[in-house]
Amino acid sequence: MELRQELSTPPTGLALETVRAWAVWLTEVERRIMPRFARREARRQAWAYLRGLLSPVERKNGWQVAEVNGAPTPYGVQHLLGRAKWDADEVRDDLRPYLVEHLGDPQAVLVVDETGFLKKGQHSAGVARQYSGTAGRIEHCQIGVFLTYASPQGHVLLDRDLYVVWSKNSCGFMCVVFQEPSEPFSTVNCAFTLAVLAGYP
Repeated sequence: MELRQELSTPPTGLALETVRAWAVWLTEVERRIMPRFARREARRQAWAYLRGLLSPVERKNGWQVAEVNGAPTPYGVQHLLGRAKWDADEVRDDLRPYLVEHLGDPQAVLVVDETGFLKKGQHSAGVARQYSGTAGRIEHCQIGVFLTYASPQGHVLLDRDLYVVWSKNSCGFMCVVFQEPSEPFSTVNCAFTLAVLAGYP
């Protein structure tokens, strides 16, 4: 493999076998998703980003992820997430067989979580004055809906989406409007269908 597989310093008290198992797991994940990143730099940044997300740092923003990987700035991670050519849905789909193999269980459940992300500006997608369960009131925020697969072997995020409502604007054209959901979890119907069709037990 062309990528260096350096792991962050593991928490004390971990058995060597556990660390080795993590290395094997990460190598398998790398094998499955790295072909989705055509350029070497994108592959390197994707691997660094994954290591940063799995690191023990409390906040997982660009600066902390860069620091864990020894980068002086978060520009590489920002480029990967904002401008590099790759498809998050294809990466997700590549990992589905791996997840079914390691976490699949007939007793598993799908968990839906709607989370409000409070925002001050209006430049992020989906920002509007709408009800946020996080704040417990109407606030300037985004509403994210997340679908998680939970089994006795562990849990994993399957899909994510912003709450989107279609509405006619003042000129009569259909446009995307972000507002308080009239039906909770209506955005997730599609994600549930995809999860069932994808063959999760």
